[in-house]
Amino acid sequence: MDEIYFPPYEITDEMLEIVSEIMENLGKLSGVNGLEKLPRLRRVNRIKSIHSSLAIENNTLSIRQVTDVIDGVRVVGPKDDIIAVQNANLAYKELENIDAYDINDLLKIHGIMMKDLVGGAGKLRTGQVGVYNQDGKVIHIAPPAEFVPRQLAQLFDWIKNSPANMLIKSSVFHYEFEFIHPFNDGNGRTGRLWQTALLSSWKPIFAWIPIESIIKDNQEHYYKAITLSTSQGKSNIFIVFMLDVINKAIHEILKDTKNHYNHINNQIAQLLKVIESYPQSATELMQKLNLKSRVGFRKNYLQPALEAGLIGMTEPDKPTSKNQKYFRIY
Repeated sequence: MDEIYFPPYEITDEMLEIVSEIMENLGKLSGVNGLEKLPRLRRVNRIKSIHSSLAIENNTLSIRQVTDVIDGVRVVGPKDDIIAVQNANLAYKELENIDAYDINDLLKIHGIMMKDLVGGAGKLRTGQVGVYNQDGKVIHIAPPAEFVPRQLAQLFDWIKNSPANMLIKSSVFHYEFEFIHPFNDGNGRTGRLWQTALLSSWKPIFAWIPIESIIKDNQEHYYKAITLSTSQGKSNIFIVFMLDVINKAIHEILKDTKNHYNHINNQIAQLLKVIESYPQSATELMQKLNLKSRVGFRKNYLQPALEAGLIGMTEPDKPTSKNQKYFRIY
């Protein structure tokens, strides 16, 4: 019988305190209508995740250029940097389709993430690799390649069966993944995405929380936490670092979400007062608002509310349909 594998870490009072605060803040986030109902904010956060995770890997594209690449706009920049953005966008889109507990899905995501960038995309490494910090200094020599399949299988088996809180065990997974370093390249961006995959499998809101952005802002501490955890032979320091990062990311989202609602203009506020949860036509809504100009209604009331994700259409695939009706979705 195979020995049961337990990654070396200890749950501390400090971890539990941060977990408690995160759970409280997640409740507050749900209380302000959440990202699932704010498509524009979701898009901004997804772009932040992609830009930040790749910037950690020395991708030179600005957030504006990353946005343009995702939108299909021609960008002048290093070819590999552009490909990396295109790949990462496709990989993050797969979050809702993958099983975060399936090694085959991990290989699939790495294959998408590193396509046309490295040989062996989507395949475990066969040679020796190391972890480097932002200065190019080696901070960790990964285990020999022949150990990787077994170590990765043990890690996935543990993450499936561990009763620990997902905030803690996803952080343990992140550290252990970087310690194993299962691929020739792309381990950092894949490991960060996979922690998001694990967290979003637990609470879907995490698919839209740009944890990577806070890691990028604390990049030196990110590598230091990996180094110190390795030197201590357990991932405690890295777990605390990641819990703090997650908490800060949720704080940022809370602030952004509240600002989003605080800046709703008066016209949208008026529309939200009269629109119901059941479908109504544009004519009915204009009558309630005592408006005469259909063009003005569409420009100043309807379109901004649609873009903000506050109202929906009965026929979203036919926005100009004469049978189109609108309803409140928040």
